[in-house]
Amino acid sequence: MHDAMWKQLFAQSSRPHLSLQGQIREMLVTAILNGILSPGAPVASSREMAEQLGVGRITVVLAYQQLSDEGFLVSRERRGHFVSDDVLKGTVLTKTGEQNAQKNQPTHTPHPTKKISQTDWYKRFCLHPSQQRSIVKPADWQRYPFPFLYGQLDQALFPTAAWRESCSKTLSVLDIKEWAPDLITRDDASLVEQIRTKILPRRGVWAGADELMVTVGAQHALYMVADLLVRSKTRVGIEDPGYPDARNIFTSRTQKVVPLPIGSCGLIIHEGLKQFDYLYTTPSHQCPTGVTMPLAQREQLLDLANRHDLIIIEDDYESENSFEGEPIPALKSLDQNDRVIYIGSLTKSLAPGLRIGFIVAAPQLIEELRALRRLMLRHPSTFIQRTLALFISLGHNDAQLRRIASAQKERHAILIQALNRYAPQCTVVPVSGGGSCWLRLPDSVDAITLGVEAAKVGVLIEPGDVFFMANKPPGQYVRLGYQSIPASAIDEGIKRLAQTIDVLSQANSNL
Repeated sequence: MHDAMWKQLFAQSSRPHLSLQGQIREMLVTAILNGILSPGAPVASSREMAEQLGVGRITVVLAYQQLSDEGFLVSRERRGHFVSDDVLKGTVLTKTGEQNAQKNQPTHTPHPTKKISQTDWYKRFCLHPSQQRSIVKPADWQRYPFPFLYGQLDQALFPTAAWRESCSKTLSVLDIKEWAPDLITRDDASLVEQIRTKILPRRGVWAGADELMVTVGAQHALYMVADLLVRSKTRVGIEDPGYPDARNIFTSRTQKVVPLPIGSCGLIIHEGLKQFDYLYTTPSHQCPTGVTMPLAQREQLLDLANRHDLIIIEDDYESENSFEGEPIPALKSLDQNDRVIYIGSLTKSLAPGLRIGFIVAAPQLIEELRALRRLMLRHPSTFIQRTLALFISLGHNDAQLRRIASAQKERHAILIQALNRYAPQCTVVPVSGGGSCWLRLPDSVDAITLGVEAAKVGVLIEPGDVFFMANKPPGQYVRLGYQSIPASAIDEGIKRLAQTIDVLSQANSNL
């Protein structure tokens, strides 16, 4: 191969956090698997490769040695390194190698009179999830200077050292023996114990190991509950505005999903709720308004559930984050009759990409949910489970919750001050915690249009129409998240947003 080719492949293997040795290994593996280097082909000597790539020779030597250990290369004394003859067994080549492989394949010519038609997949679908209204966030949101998005990570708040320590301990010989096997329907026992003794008591919830199951995030939990309990005639009440994915999950299974109005204290409790089989609610921080349901209202809801055989699905997605004092105990903490299915997340305040949540419910329900989960994915990553268990047991989780609460309180205060200063024509729903606020725009400004125009000046927002169940939802609401944006950027971001609101408002007034 020419020097330029190696340099090009090396550049393609460049990663921000990948070592030079790692980049060289990736470059060579790609060249082998794509057929650029065929089995038995010689590889440039370590000295030549080092000169071509402008790296140290020892770096190339170590990369070659690792690839030899892994069977990609073979070392022949006094001759150098060659691509292993067996490395592509069972591998389908791509790009250059694909053409070579096709030469050895038998050809097949269709019968000239036989008509070949394209498969119509659309008519085969039983569901069309892609057509449901869902929250949409740009994949490249991190390149925007002012991302007011909920549920994303501010890298500055991630406890890198603590998480690395927990990962390192999880990779010890004794721990690997525990988490590496297939647990089939079981969870990592140490994580279950940490949830039971460290996480749930904070919410006033006490549960046995047979009442708890780990999930791949809270949404996975919600999906399984609906899959197990909801059928075409099941009556489900949901908050409106409310969590879009919960609405989409339920409406995929039944047409008897009814939107329920929200007041200043969350879901409005009344006797009409007795008509439902299941009721989905977010009492700690209502999604998307952020308001908290008072204790008296929670007791009223649970009393209604007991009297009318109603099951409550409590999504406690942001329970720990309170600006003032201790958060109100979970609805599940008041439940004496297994009326509440409690769904929680362990990674909202850590990193949403880790995807670990849990369900607390009656043992009979947990037993069936475990059997259902086995059919879907067996169990969540046991490596992540064990790492998270250590993270909690070492006190890192408590420290992280304090860090997040402090950051959110600070950012919320800055956000409210900026809105009062630059956008007094907007109305903000007061909240006592959490990572977002619910904003009402002037009547003359459409939230979707605002989202498009604000993005042009670097500001990302979440238009609120998707949270409403109606086909023609109100168009003047916005959810502003502040966990993913640095505190130092909030004031300028709101200033730019307010300027965009003024421009749109002025343009509409002139129509």
